[in-house]
Amino acid sequence: MREKTFTLMILHIAVFLAGWTGIFGRLISLGGLPLVWYRMITSVIVLAAILGCMRKLHRTGWKAVMKIGGCGILLALHWVAFFASIQASNVSIGVACVATSCFFTTLFDPIVNRRRVQWKNILLSFIAIAGILFIFSIDVRFRLGIALGLLCAALYSLFSILNINVANETKEDSATMLMYELGGGVLFLTLCIPVFRAIYPTEAVVPVGNDLLSLLLLGSVFTVIPFLFQLQALRKLSAFTVNMAYNLEPLYSIAIAAILFGELQEVGFSFWVGICLIVLSVILQTYSVIFRERKAS
Repeated sequence: MREKTFTLMILHIAVFLAGWTGIFGRLISLGGLPLVWYRMITSVIVLAAILGCMRKLHRTGWKAVMKIGGCGILLALHWVAFFASIQASNVSIGVACVATSCFFTTLFDPIVNRRRVQWKNILLSFIAIAGILFIFSIDVRFRLGIALGLLCAALYSLFSILNINVANETKEDSATMLMYELGGGVLFLTLCIPVFRAIYPTEAVVPVGNDLLSLLLLGSVFTVIPFLFQLQALRKLSAFTVNMAYNLEPLYSIAIAAILFGELQEVGFSFWVGICLIVLSVILQTYSVIFRERKAS
């Protein structure tokens, strides 16, 4: 009992730390692409060092590396869109849009895995779309941020689906997969930086002031540590319990942003109606899964 309580505590620490991720989108002055490049290169170095100390660092075949690295490119694009969304609007709107990933999963999963369409999930997902329509009614200034947030959610959904398939195919453990995904993302973004500089010649790509410290914290404490804690929790708890806990991440982000930046003054009633509908969609889809599992057993 004590061990399970400790594991739950570790899990919720991971979720709380993950909730800070969006905050760095406002604290760091760099644009989305260079910000994610620094985050990923810091994370891959820290994770490689940890795995090396634990003697769990190992090489894998090139075919597996290419497939895992491809997932890393999707992860990198997801993070770029996420931070760009926050910088174009605010933290609250950015994380609210990410919560629509369930809707995109409902659309993409039958296509990628050639499964039957679950029309019940489609109908439930329209609740999330209604939530987004309410959020879209906010000041026109935030609409670019909302569009980028939806792109971020779509990319994360596609990454999650393909990541599971690649994990099942390569049989690699989660920590090794993450390291190669981060490496693939770093390589891809390194190739993209010259293009970024050509399109946005005035945008900074070198951290200044407190940016360097923030990037180090983001890439280590607020990326690698939550992931390792999550892996530890999955050894003792069900995947369902872990996923349910991570539904709190957007709420942590909104609460922290409200305290640090006073963002609640930037959003109105329609935002709260929208986020309630998105959360309701997630809850209903979760209980739909529970009902199917109980019926199958």
